[in-house]
Amino acid sequence: MISKLLLQNLPSTADLPCSDDTPVDNEDQNLLPNLLLLSLIYLWSARMDWYFGVDMAVYHTTGVSPKVPVVPDGFLSLGVERKKGGKSRRSYATWEENEVVPIFVLEMVSHRPGGEYDEKLQLYAELGVLYYLIYNPEFWQRDRHQPFELYKLENGVYQLQIGEPYWMPEVGLGIGRYRGMVGGLSQEILTWFDAAGDRELSPEERERQRTEQERQAKEQERLAKEQERQAKEQERLAKEQAQQRVERLEEMLRSQGIDPDRLLDAVDSGD
Repeated sequence: MISKLLLQNLPSTADLPCSDDTPVDNEDQNLLPNLLLLSLIYLWSARMDWYFGVDMAVYHTTGVSPKVPVVPDGFLSLGVERKKGGKSRRSYATWEENEVVPIFVLEMVSHRPGGEYDEKLQLYAELGVLYYLIYNPEFWQRDRHQPFELYKLENGVYQLQIGEPYWMPEVGLGIGRYRGMVGGLSQEILTWFDAAGDRELSPEERERQRTEQERQAKEQERLAKEQERQAKEQERLAKEQAQQRVERLEEMLRSQGIDPDRLLDAVDSGD
C-alpha cells in the first residue's frame, strides 16, 4: 500500500506525459490494439468498470521512479472507471486508480526488439500484471519464440500458457488469433473469444448476422404462408374432386333409370 505521505508527493497525470513519444514502426501496433478496444466497447457497453488503453503511459511505483512509465501497446484494467471523473485519461497512474494495475497487457514485437521477452516481462511481473501477451507474427523465428505467447503470473513468476484461444477466467474473456477482413484486406488479427472458444463477433459481423437472421425469419414466414396456401388449395381441389365423383355417380345412376335423390331417401329411411 502507498502511504499517504508518499501519495501526496506523487505527480498527477495532468502533469505527466501521456506516452514516451516513441513512434511505432508498423501500423499494426496501433491497429490491432484498437480493434480489441472497439470490440470491448461493443461487448461491454453496459459495463462501466473497465478501461482499455492503447499506447498509453502506465505510471507505477515499482520502478526506478514514478515519473518513468511503461507504455504497453495495449492494456486492460478492471474495477476502474471507463471515464476517469467523467473525462478521458491522458495517462494511467496506479496511485490515481486505487492501486489497480492492468490485469492484461499486450506487447507487439516490432523491427527493433524492445525487451518484450526479458526487461518488460520482469517489469510487468513486478507490477503484478496477471496476463502478459507477446504477439510476434513477423519476427518470432528471429527471436526464437512463438508468434503468440501468453504468460500468466503464478507466485510472482510468469508461466507460459498452452492453448489458443486461451480463456482468462479472471478477465471473463479469451484471447486468440483470427484471420479476417479489415478495411477490405485479409490479415491476421487478435480478437476476443468466449468461454466455449467461439470468437466474439465484431459489431459489423453482428449486424450482418442480425440482418441475415431477419431475412431467414421473413423467408420462413413466407414459406409457412405458401405452405398454408398450398394446403388450402389441396383441400379445395380434394373437395372439388369429391363433388365431381358424386356428380358422375348421380349421372350413372340416372342413366340406369335410378333417381339418386329417391335412393338416398330410401337409405335414410332404412327401407
